[in-house]
Amino acid sequence: MKTLQRLLLMSEWREGSLTEIADIIMGQSPKGEFCSSERDGTPLLNGPTEFGIKFPTPIQYTTQVKKVSNINDILFCVRGSTTGRMNWANIEYAIGRGLASIRHKHGEEYRYFIKAVLDFNLPILLSSATGSTFPNVSRSQLEELRILLPSLEEQKAIAEILSLLDDKINLLHHQNKTLEELAQTVFRQWFIEEAKDNWEKYKIRDFTTHKKDSIKPAQNPNDEFLHFSLPAFDANKEPNITIGSDIKSNKYQVEPFSILMSKLNPKTPRVWDIYFEPKENSICSTEFQVVQPNDKSLFPFISTLLKSDKVTGELSMSASGTSGSHQRVKPEDIFNISFVTPSIDKMKEFSELLEPNYLKQIKNQNQIQTLENMRDTLLPKLMSGEIRINI
Repeated sequence: MKTLQRLLLMSEWREGSLTEIADIIMGQSPKGEFCSSERDGTPLLNGPTEFGIKFPTPIQYTTQVKKVSNINDILFCVRGSTTGRMNWANIEYAIGRGLASIRHKHGEEYRYFIKAVLDFNLPILLSSATGSTFPNVSRSQLEELRILLPSLEEQKAIAEILSLLDDKINLLHHQNKTLEELAQTVFRQWFIEEAKDNWEKYKIRDFTTHKKDSIKPAQNPNDEFLHFSLPAFDANKEPNITIGSDIKSNKYQVEPFSILMSKLNPKTPRVWDIYFEPKENSICSTEFQVVQPNDKSLFPFISTLLKSDKVTGELSMSASGTSGSHQRVKPEDIFNISFVTPSIDKMKEFSELLEPNYLKQIKNQNQIQTLENMRDTLLPKLMSGEIRINI
């Protein structure tokens, strides 16, 4: 408390609550008979299944609108295992009970300050959430969230800084998405649509090695590891990358020119490339399968194949376990997937054609990681007043 009081005195900020600066609209679901997948009525969002990198893509519509989010509102998940996930409303949406719509009382130019408040205080919200299995955040928990409040001028300045970072990150994500779609288009044309009956049939294992070198970080407590793990929120993002030594469970070693492929919930493919020289002591969760092309020149082809609809469909059919994110595929299911090609030279030609785009994706991803680290470092300093902005 003394530290907080000293901070408030030094920065001339004051302590307040989220409801002082934000309007919070809790979603309310329409009745099922008023909803459909036809484009009839208002786009309806029920939760994060419709979320994208920045904006959602609705899959349902309703003629019974109960609660509405406006353009540039924050869409905040308030129920279930994805509580805390956020997107921006790019149009007017009807929102179901899994979402809240949050906006700054003084206008959309302050919206990134509201997002920063939510990002910074998310651990507090999650720890105070109710529910025996999955957290639920109520209106009162959001409204009564205790926060530090600078002047409106400084709120706007903080919002501008964070929006510049987020806009650059989103631009790089969209560039990579476009490049990935291009690779898949060329792959489909060359190896699916133009396939002939006399083409050679191979399996993924014919060109790759399943790397299973186990690492036990607990045996080397003084070593620092670069750890690749699955993201807490499954939005088809890159894996979490952390650096640390306090890792207890066994991991797989990650080598350069490897492909990390999650065996969880194959309907949402999570295939990530390590197309660089990783830091020594790089490791990954055992929920990944580490796939390494035997010939580095085939890396773009193998990676594109593993991300293709063909592989996703086959793995989804072979998955076992309960529905949702608890479904898993076995390593042999991945490595036994077959494909056809007119020749190995054709595979190399594909890789050579796509390599510049591929390298661009890797460069973009490195930039994304740098910018995200910068944002994550700046956020607590900006939101606590440790770093002040010269208005």
